[in-house]
Amino acid sequence: MKPFVHLHVHSQYSILDGQASIGSLVSKAMKCGMNALALTDHGSMFGIKEFWNACKNENYGNPDFPVEQWFKLKPIIGCETYVAERGIEYKQGKEDRSGDHLILLAKNRTGYVNLLKLISIANTEGMYYKPRIDKGLLEKYHEGLIVSSACLGGEIPQKIMNGDINGAEEAIKWFKSVFADDFYLELHRHPAESLRERQEVYENQVKVNAVLVPLAKKFDVKLIAANDVHFTNQEDAEAHDIMICLNTGKNYDDENRMHYTKQEWFKSVEEMNELFADIPESLENTQEIADKVEVFDLNSSPIMPEFPIPGEFYNWDEFVKNHPEDVLKEEFSKYKLKGSYEKLLRIKLESDYLEYLVYEGAKTRYSPQQLEEYRERIDFELETIKLMGFPGYFLIVQDFIKAARDMGVIVGPGRGSAAGSVVAYCVSITNVDPMKYNLLFERFLNPERISMPDIDIDFDDDGRQFVLDWVTKKYGQDKVAHICTFGTMAAKMAIRDVARVLQLPLPEADRLAKMVPDTPKITLKDAYKENPELEIEKKSTNQLIADTIKFAESLEGSVRQTGVHACGVLISRDPLSDHIPIMPTKDESLFTTQYDGRFVEEIGLLKMDFLGLKTLSIIKECLDNIKLSKNIDIDIDRIPMDDRETYELFSRGDTTAIFQFESPGMKKWLRSLQPNRFEDLVAMNALYRPGPMEYIPDYVKRKLGEEEILYDHPLMEPYLSETYGITVFQEQVMLQSRALGGFTRGQSDTLRKAMGKKNRKLMDKLKEEFTDGCLKNKEFVDQCPEKDPKKLIEKIWKDWEAFAQYAFNKSHAVCYAFVAYQTGYLKAHYPAEFMAAVLSRNLSSIDRISIFMDECNHLGIKVLGPDVNESYHKFTVNKKGEIRFGMAGVKGVGAGAVADIIEERKRNGDYSDICDFAERVNLQSVNKKNWEALAYSGAFDQISGCNRSQFFIPDKNELSFIENLIRYGNLIQNERNMAQQSLFGGAQQITIQKPRPVAAEEWPSVVKLDHEKSLIGIYLTAHPLDDYKLEINSFCTKGVTLAQLEADLEPFRGRDLVLAGMVTEARDIISNKGKRYSYIILADYEGQFKFFFSGKDYINFGKYCNKGLFLMVRGKVMPRFRYNDSDEEQLEVKVQNIELLSEVRDTMIKSLLIEVPLQSITDQFLTELHTVCEKNKGQTLLEFKISDPETKTTVNLFSRNIKIALRDEFIEYLNGIEGIQFKIN
Repeated sequence: MKPFVHLHVHSQYSILDGQASIGSLVSKAMKCGMNALALTDHGSMFGIKEFWNACKNENYGNPDFPVEQWFKLKPIIGCETYVAERGIEYKQGKEDRSGDHLILLAKNRTGYVNLLKLISIANTEGMYYKPRIDKGLLEKYHEGLIVSSACLGGEIPQKIMNGDINGAEEAIKWFKSVFADDFYLELHRHPAESLRERQEVYENQVKVNAVLVPLAKKFDVKLIAANDVHFTNQEDAEAHDIMICLNTGKNYDDENRMHYTKQEWFKSVEEMNELFADIPESLENTQEIADKVEVFDLNSSPIMPEFPIPGEFYNWDEFVKNHPEDVLKEEFSKYKLKGSYEKLLRIKLESDYLEYLVYEGAKTRYSPQQLEEYRERIDFELETIKLMGFPGYFLIVQDFIKAARDMGVIVGPGRGSAAGSVVAYCVSITNVDPMKYNLLFERFLNPERISMPDIDIDFDDDGRQFVLDWVTKKYGQDKVAHICTFGTMAAKMAIRDVARVLQLPLPEADRLAKMVPDTPKITLKDAYKENPELEIEKKSTNQLIADTIKFAESLEGSVRQTGVHACGVLISRDPLSDHIPIMPTKDESLFTTQYDGRFVEEIGLLKMDFLGLKTLSIIKECLDNIKLSKNIDIDIDRIPMDDRETYELFSRGDTTAIFQFESPGMKKWLRSLQPNRFEDLVAMNALYRPGPMEYIPDYVKRKLGEEEILYDHPLMEPYLSETYGITVFQEQVMLQSRALGGFTRGQSDTLRKAMGKKNRKLMDKLKEEFTDGCLKNKEFVDQCPEKDPKKLIEKIWKDWEAFAQYAFNKSHAVCYAFVAYQTGYLKAHYPAEFMAAVLSRNLSSIDRISIFMDECNHLGIKVLGPDVNESYHKFTVNKKGEIRFGMAGVKGVGAGAVADIIEERKRNGDYSDICDFAERVNLQSVNKKNWEALAYSGAFDQISGCNRSQFFIPDKNELSFIENLIRYGNLIQNERNMAQQSLFGGAQQITIQKPRPVAAEEWPSVVKLDHEKSLIGIYLTAHPLDDYKLEINSFCTKGVTLAQLEADLEPFRGRDLVLAGMVTEARDIISNKGKRYSYIILADYEGQFKFFFSGKDYINFGKYCNKGLFLMVRGKVMPRFRYNDSDEEQLEVKVQNIELLSEVRDTMIKSLLIEVPLQSITDQFLTELHTVCEKNKGQTLLEFKISDPETKTTVNLFSRNIKIALRDEFIEYLNGIEGIQFKIN
């Protein structure tokens, strides 16, 4: 038996071509007794770091073992590249489209770095259908690489198949000259069972091998056997075949699709020996290559970018002289920071500069007295940052945050544990004082557990890109990159994908996919547990269904596409391709890494999270609105934190649109709590989550003095008093562990982590240390309320363990409560400007817009449609305090047109009328399409002197008013330009007739509103259902909206419902079996819901399937009829009756009761009421309830002679009389 190592292997990172997971490949290699394994995915190195990690063993990083013993399996890092024959600069036609395959393997670290360079260049410069390199690049980066001729797609096999033996020989000579004994010829044998695959592949392999063997001898090149692995086990072949169909967009039964031989599994040493028994050296040479490959460490200590320190701060020669090597190494020995003398010098210099910036910043943050008080904490943090090697990190972050603020970008106050650093606060990285709120530095950087710092920074959405651009410009495009992500086939997607390839009918595919619960990241294995009926489908008598489930199981979790991390960004000291493979980012100049976020920090690269936070965009826009409407500049970071109006807003629960405080449950508890200090908001932010929510009632009672505040031990009071004796934050446990058990800063953070991760072994160890510490603490023992201190220690520890299930990061809670307070302050003092910003930033979410429009109504703020004299780009506030819709939000109106309209208005004042508008605006940018959109949306209503329909009525020349206005404007502007250019200037003036609109009636309100909604996305000036508010409020089921039904019917199971809305879509359909059915989509104020009608329902309700009808629907939520017992149960609203809303008043309203205070009954009232009743005669009974507040008596009366029709006029009359209320039926 000859030794063998697989050197040509594809994992699932050969996307939709390889099906094997990294773990399965490594496991199979070890099971087969191999001592090494290569990974050679197509054109990329996506999986390399995961593969390398999977090969490590428990000895990794232990200096007592040689590097070779750090691995259970030697990882050979490689790639199957595409070599462009004409060079990567050529990107034309079929000949440049892909390139010849070539296997590259890294023999050592130099080879690895060269491979990084080649793959990065292939993806960033050589991409043309495939990522390509060329021979010039191979020659430049050849050092440390082992090369083999690859499969039938390689240059040499291709030339052999084409009969160009001389060309094959020349190619061998070239590779031999560049790579010498590190060039190998690769043999493949895939004896396919199918005749087609034998002819297409195997016979070609036999032909090529027959030539390669003698050529190897002729040119003294060694042969290697390979199997071009694409899946792990033989039984995975069919699933792999399905994946190829997904990749190529073909159906499984398509005869003309791409086929593999089904021989590409990870074959054992025995199987490969059997295949190549006649060429045993080809097997042995694979081991030779494996032995050639050196093992090296991919991981690295942090590779910090060099921050450019101002030259005036230091003299380098003098600095070196003052810090000799031995002294410096002794200074850094405390945390065993490794590195050259030059590296330590750099860290020391950065540390000195950071210290300078910190103390300069501290002078503005703290009073002299506070600064002296906090000096020990500041120095501790600076020393820790220095000895851990991270001062450069803080300098970089503070630098781009300062640049962001200078550019007008809104920066968040902080996020997560970084807010616990007073150093970060002093250099304005964060904006909450950790000393004031008792936040802990070691929650951020633990000196006893060295790891990269992690500062997440929030920017306003628009500003994030400005900051990225700034960072890229400062550090260089080749040193800044996004971080890639991988989209994998989730359970539902796997079912749908496989079903499509197998051509399972769409209803069946939907049925199977819907059987998978909507739980995030659920696997099919877990789905079977939650829904056993899904597992039964594996044994379905319908083979297509059974196969769909079977293959979905195999493909689930496979990588489907690459993506870009939403916020992760790398900044490197060196060009990124020195450390990591990179690729382009779609539609961006910034590169993206090929390793994902799990691995970039391991190799030493600095990762930062640049987050775009919509709330900060709302704050920024609100500040702009305030400046525009009131000419007031507000520094949002310097608002008073004890503002009475702000806390009153929170106490009223008036927190719609307030960051993290707008849910109904939160509003309810705010009204109970009546918060009057910032700490209450911090606590509520932490408590209002699953788990700790159960403590909110106790927290409220204790704050209001309704429940006694108790502490297990007096030493705990200083840390729990702010939360009324309830442990809310992780930091509280950390501080108590120090005060009670004498834990160090580092130990307390280790305790936090152990509790959070439920590390039982570590917890037991820490419990023992805590117990010993408490018993040695004289204060704890002397003040212990229990006779047996151990009993109390046990209780405290158990409480902490229970608390760990819901513990929250106080730093994070403080930061987010701070943002919430800022938004609350703006809403309390500038409600219109705030709500205008909220509307602008939620324009794409119709559901949210409806809520915010209601909030504007609640606040008494009018929201007006677009207007060419008042609107800007976005929602703004006019001089009357009303919100005006932005013109850029009108569909069909371009940003350039809006900018020109506003600019002309700023220069020369408001537009006096529609002709003035035509005379002044740039008619190149404000074209006919823009005019039409502005007219439909009502933007001309105030200046046109006509109704909206008149803009579109053709005149006798078949020209619309808009067309005539544009012609008029062009004539005026051309005449003006000619006059300005004339030598004699305005010698003759021509009078141009102003156009007039054709007389026409206004559109009905429904038509008008439909145009409005189609252009601005919402009903703004009114809602089509407004005419039926009485019917809806009187007869529809309270608290149930169509949006709620669309989201989930389960909470309404078994309930009888009355619903109302407008039909926005209706369809009549004939099924494949010739049966007719129909559906309507009914929309109310909040959302929409689809109702289906078939069988008798189709006959009974089909007449209502017309768009534009206003309907009241009665129905019951119940299970839909199932044709088979195996079908999944689905709920529906079973319609029982439908009525036109316009007929509801006549058919359902029997009586009107008017409640009148006695003092309101005057002669004038009686006369007006009689007149209105006479005008609105009908069949509805009229009743009165007259009350006398003084005697507290009521009298009920009814009219025998007068019956009314409850028309809008009557309702408007009643609504207009103060003190009167009315009810129907």
